[in-house]
Amino acid sequence: MSLKSERRGIHVDQSELLCKKGCGYYGNSAWQGFCSKCWREEYQKARQRQIQEDWELAERLQREEEEAFASSQSSQGAQSLTFSKFEGKKTNEKSRKVTTVKKFFSASSRGGPKKVAQEKTLKQGQLGRERNTDNLLRDLKEIFAPAWELASPSEEIQEAKAASPSINRQASLETDRVSKEFIEFLKTFHKTGQEIYKQTKMFLEAMHQKREFSIEEQSECTQDFYQHVAERLQTRGKVPPEKMEKAMDQIEKYIMTRLYKHVFCPETTDDEKKDLAVQKRIRALHWVTPQMLCVPVNEEIPEVSDMVVKAITDIIEMDSKRVPRDKLACITKCSKHIFNAIKITKNEPASADDFLPTLIYIVLKGNPPRLQSNIQYITRFCNPSRLMTGEDGYYFTNLCCAVAFIEKLDAQSLNLSQEDFDRYMSGQSSPKKPESEPWAPDACLGVQQMYKNLDLLSQLNERQERLMSQAKKLEKDLIDWTDGIAKEVQDIVEKYPLEIKPPSQPLAAIDSENVENDKLPPPLQPQVYAG
Repeated sequence: MSLKSERRGIHVDQSELLCKKGCGYYGNSAWQGFCSKCWREEYQKARQRQIQEDWELAERLQREEEEAFASSQSSQGAQSLTFSKFEGKKTNEKSRKVTTVKKFFSASSRGGPKKVAQEKTLKQGQLGRERNTDNLLRDLKEIFAPAWELASPSEEIQEAKAASPSINRQASLETDRVSKEFIEFLKTFHKTGQEIYKQTKMFLEAMHQKREFSIEEQSECTQDFYQHVAERLQTRGKVPPEKMEKAMDQIEKYIMTRLYKHVFCPETTDDEKKDLAVQKRIRALHWVTPQMLCVPVNEEIPEVSDMVVKAITDIIEMDSKRVPRDKLACITKCSKHIFNAIKITKNEPASADDFLPTLIYIVLKGNPPRLQSNIQYITRFCNPSRLMTGEDGYYFTNLCCAVAFIEKLDAQSLNLSQEDFDRYMSGQSSPKKPESEPWAPDACLGVQQMYKNLDLLSQLNERQERLMSQAKKLEKDLIDWTDGIAKEVQDIVEKYPLEIKPPSQPLAAIDSENVENDKLPPPLQPQVYAG
């Protein structure tokens, strides 16, 4: 089995890790192969098209409603007797159409003062029929505009003050510690720090109002906030790039520590179902060996074994972190331990072709909890700049490739026959494990070579004994064959004896002088002629 064929199903071209739009950043399967920036652009275009279509639909429905109302007013005098029945029917029809319009633009009911205001507006429209196109378009704007842009600072402060007691009661020690660290960090920014804190509090309150929204909408809102704060720091605050990166990390840490329990593996998604499917798949692949994946790691070396254990610990520890950046840090530490293990084994720097199979092996051996949920959480709520460039983005992209490979792993990827693969997957059999070495792990090279020579001599001795046994068997077979042939000949001779009779009269020679009763002429005599 050649090395090339073993890696055929594992090798991933590095160009496949990049954004398919060709911007040079790392792509992600969750973003359909785009990077964060290009995905947001494509998403915004699709969203704008959808908003435009919904807007046109709302205007058309409003015009139909006004025409129906005008026609009912014109026929009011002629149909005074049936006016009450017609009025009730039209009111129900209008209520149905308005409800249909609202369903186009809101996935679920809204909570808090905004829900009360919308219900009040809906009731007023049903009773007085005073709702017009401007009111409908203004409602659409409230639906699609970010909440922190619509709400005034005084309203947000009042909502924050009203919700703060319950939030404080539910805050954990980690949340309190992160809040203190965030405030202390913002003190170094002076006036800009106060503005950042104000915007962050407004964003958290807006997200509190959007808990009933889909996780994709909450993710989009968070990414918009990251971009909004980064632009403000860069344009207004004139913050240098190094300090701005630290500020964005602190902002992400603060807001995601508070939002973690609401946005990580929410019930409205199928993340938990995917987690169970991946865990079941990894358990079914427990029989996969490093040799099948062509993993260039020798775990018999103590240092390499320690690196493998640390890598597994880091990838499992990822689930205990709340902040996406901390989860990425666990992936990065795991990857660095893998590179060190390969370097120690091969005595040379590891390549990308060596890293990916080893990462797959670590994931199979560790079976990290809630793997898909963690990947989705990082994809949705991490600062996009970290996923697009740098070592964090590279390692995270490789982890996504490793999970995708595990989900699609087949017999060809492991260079097995389909029959063997099916038997291993069903648990009917398992691959033969190599026997352990007879020498101690700390034995020197001379002792190891001595054991190898003894093993070789033992194999040669077994081979010689096998040859001698076969030679004796051949000799015995030849003797038995000779005796069998002789016995068969003897039996045939005895059964059919050979009788030899003497001739009755001897034959006369042609040149004999006895020519009695023979009419033959005498023999020729030599004659001599004188020349």
